[in-house]
Amino acid sequence: MRIVYGPVDSWRFGRSLGVDPLAARHKLCPFSCFYCQYGETAQPTVQRRAFVSAAVLRAELEALGDVSADCVTLAGLGEPTLATNLPELVATVRERVALPVLLLTGGALVPDAHVRRDLTCFDQIVVTLNASDEALFRQINRPTRSYPYSLSAIVQALRRFREAYAGELVLQVMLLQANKHAAPQLAALAHTLGPDEVQLSTPLQPALGGPLSGKEMQVIAQAFAGLPTRSVYKGDQAQTKPRHM
Repeated sequence: MRIVYGPVDSWRFGRSLGVDPLAARHKLCPFSCFYCQYGETAQPTVQRRAFVSAAVLRAELEALGDVSADCVTLAGLGEPTLATNLPELVATVRERVALPVLLLTGGALVPDAHVRRDLTCFDQIVVTLNASDEALFRQINRPTRSYPYSLSAIVQALRRFREAYAGELVLQVMLLQANKHAAPQLAALAHTLGPDEVQLSTPLQPALGGPLSGKEMQVIAQAFAGLPTRSVYKGDQAQTKPRHM
């Protein structure tokens, strides 16, 4: 199956059935984050279009049959908000599966009002936050030259979205050697967004280099006091290693 995959066991979401709204052979994203498990983005893009039809998604879900899962997660190989037909795809999922529908996004396109409108159809939006200033944002996310937004524009758009969104807003704070010093500033940003949850994560895949240790993450977690947080580490031990989850 090209579009539907899993279920995948996730430390964040339990057992998640994945849906890739891009279904591309190579990664599609405005960013080329240096920690991405899929490697560099060969041709970064900000162009939105419909990649997957609802009819093809429906056929794959019907072929899959009954499945034991806790949620359905739209993610996949790239930035899912590049797809312009997210509401239609979510409606198709809901025809077949009575589960919460989530979206994982790097947040690259949330300044676009059309994207924010599309996101309201999800039960939960999980957006990555990994920088507290523009220089760190450029260093970590490495957006394409044609990328039209700043970190400030993303944060302001998330605040507007939070005010209008009736579902759950979750922040995934990706912590690295490059940004661990900015934990207090990241926590301050998180407070202004009023998330329902903050997920403190660090890249665990060996190909991405060494993750922050459990002790380092425990120290960082103190900066997020007062926010509802969960960590990829339980004590000093990493929980189930995530794929896209």
